[in-house]
Amino acid sequence: MMLQMRYLLVLLLISPLSSFAQDKEIALIPQPYKTTVLEGELLLNSNQPLYYAEDFSTLSALLYHIPGLQIGNSELVKKVKKQHHQGIRLFKAEQRDQVDPQGYLLEIDQSGISLKAHDREGMISGIYSLMQLSYLNNQEKLPYIQILDKPRFGYRGLHLDVSRHYMPMTFLKKYIDLMALYKLNQFHWHITDGAGWRLEIKQYPELSNKAAWRSHTLWKDWWNNGRQYVEQGTANASGGYYTQNQAKELIDYAALRGINIIPEIEFPGHSEEVLAVYPELSCTGKPYTQGEFCLGNEGSYQFMKNVLDEVITLFPSKYIHIGGDEADHKHWKNCPKCQALMKKEGLKSESELQSYAIKQIDQYLKSKGRKLIGWDEIIDGGLPEGATIMSWRGEEPAAKAAKAGFDAIMTPGAYMYFDGYQTDPRTQPEATGAYLPLEKVYSYNPIPKGLAKDKEKHIIGVQANLWTEHMPTYQHVEYMAFPRVLALSEIAWTTQDYRNWKDFNKRLQQHYQVLQKLDVNYYRPSYNVSSIVSFDSLEKKNTVILQSEQFNPNIRYTVDGKAPDAKSTRYNLPIELSKTAQINAASFIDSTRVSPVETIDLDVHKAIGKDVIYKIKWEGYPAKGDKTLTNGMKGGLSYADGQWQGFTKGFDAVVDFERREEIKSVAVNFMQIPGPGVYFPGEFTVLVSDNGKNYREIGSIKNQEGTKDPSLKFQKFEIKLPKAVMARYVQVKATNPMKGYLFADEIVIY
Repeated sequence: MMLQMRYLLVLLLISPLSSFAQDKEIALIPQPYKTTVLEGELLLNSNQPLYYAEDFSTLSALLYHIPGLQIGNSELVKKVKKQHHQGIRLFKAEQRDQVDPQGYLLEIDQSGISLKAHDREGMISGIYSLMQLSYLNNQEKLPYIQILDKPRFGYRGLHLDVSRHYMPMTFLKKYIDLMALYKLNQFHWHITDGAGWRLEIKQYPELSNKAAWRSHTLWKDWWNNGRQYVEQGTANASGGYYTQNQAKELIDYAALRGINIIPEIEFPGHSEEVLAVYPELSCTGKPYTQGEFCLGNEGSYQFMKNVLDEVITLFPSKYIHIGGDEADHKHWKNCPKCQALMKKEGLKSESELQSYAIKQIDQYLKSKGRKLIGWDEIIDGGLPEGATIMSWRGEEPAAKAAKAGFDAIMTPGAYMYFDGYQTDPRTQPEATGAYLPLEKVYSYNPIPKGLAKDKEKHIIGVQANLWTEHMPTYQHVEYMAFPRVLALSEIAWTTQDYRNWKDFNKRLQQHYQVLQKLDVNYYRPSYNVSSIVSFDSLEKKNTVILQSEQFNPNIRYTVDGKAPDAKSTRYNLPIELSKTAQINAASFIDSTRVSPVETIDLDVHKAIGKDVIYKIKWEGYPAKGDKTLTNGMKGGLSYADGQWQGFTKGFDAVVDFERREEIKSVAVNFMQIPGPGVYFPGEFTVLVSDNGKNYREIGSIKNQEGTKDPSLKFQKFEIKLPKAVMARYVQVKATNPMKGYLFADEIVIY
């Protein structure tokens, strides 16, 4: 019988997720590599003896943080004996266990809990799987289970910007705890930037006395009102810094939980706060004139080396991040010292000058046994040997680095910047202009498309970033980070072939209770209804999918113009309509409406499929090219969704009907979100012509909406004629009074 059972276990372990596991709904996140669930449960309220190998002696402390787990006597085991096959066991993996070098084997059965790994990192991952199982089972019991697990990437990172808004130490420890629970292992600590220097450097006391303190508490207020730094202790001083003792405390706290802390010290840009208190390191020699170090000044390099000496003494991380992004070259172009250095070193451009500076810091870090990481701009002008980039401007920089033999960490803004809106921006606190819902995060595959198989090894991991311009409190950070961090964890840990959005979303429903127990102010899924509309240009038919962020939404809708109620049609299948119509939809719990009514206008209009002549070409955002404005499709919540077309020099397009048509109305939707520079037009004008040469105006509208409100807005600019006119050509013009973008999605003509 024992032989049959062992044979059954071997068969079950062949597949990544057994049918038993699906029946039992083991909701671990990230999804383990191989899971086998057996009949039976282990109660947590009985004292279990603890046995551990010497390599894992310090990790036994983590077990006491597992809720509900009762631990009896503990014993360091140098040689496993018969009595050590009961209770809780943290032992080294043997060859027969078939454990990956970075993985673990967790077995729970009538004998207790067995965890095996080759090293501390693998053992820590196993302990946190055990902790999740306890939370998911109400801290009372554990299923009999066998998990053989391993990570996809060795680097699994999460970033936090504490420069824009200082975060308390208690929260940083909580952040570390949550990272560990979801198997992230690299904390990228963004501790310096123009908004404030956040680490005590004993050789440069003014960094703590003044550069860490600013005139306004909120970053946005400071940014818009002079951007001044003030002395610590003055009435309006706002900000703070971490002492070296505090930093060491956090480093040790994270290390016990298997997390390495990577400090970021900005160079050569994003250094306004440094140059305000040490202006002799700038090209001008004056405070508040630039954010870039003078690269022709030897003092700039000595400053960085002195700072790095103290940083390296504190942080054991093999990686040190030096930023390297978004440096403005204009001061270097006009600086005699910088130009003299360029001439001396034979540098042909300011990009090469920046590369020269990065290489000086790289050489210094190497002399100290450390490795340099920077944002992907450090690839411009040539990377120093052995450097690693963080690819934030898309996948191309990472692919370029990997092809050249350099390591890259994937952190593209489109998928990994958690400072963007995660739902309809009209319902949310101010954020950056990006729109990044949970499902889009989860869809990301960190291996760049088209990268040769032998170069994939250079993609060493993935990281999400939280820039805190609009996150003044730790509660707001939690709101923006979670549950998106859970999607990140599965991207980073679970093999791509084993990932599935529907399965992840199902498991996620059980993790909301975990986040609640841990008092995390996570973003709650919205009841608001959204729609996906596709248009069949041949059949002139719209197909509408209604959805919400609820796991099993109860949506009711109407097509007669009325608001839906409990008796309205319940949405089950996509809605197909071959005529102009208005759908009104809302979410319900039982018979009570729990969301606003969402209105979806379906326009099957005259201009669909007609040619468009662009008097002013789009820029940066082509959408579907010259088929965009008459393809029957409306844009959604994001100007990057492939339906919004972007213009900076104004909007001027002509629809050609090929013959004279009756024109009753002309409309175009525009969006506005001032943060990223997207604005409504100043004036909207419609003209018509019979020959394409001589046009006559039939209507004009001036925008009445201001630009001070930062929220996302949509507005239909429409000319309705009291009496129809006949014309072949319809010209639509919109002025752009601001330095930014106009975004248009469809020219609707009836």
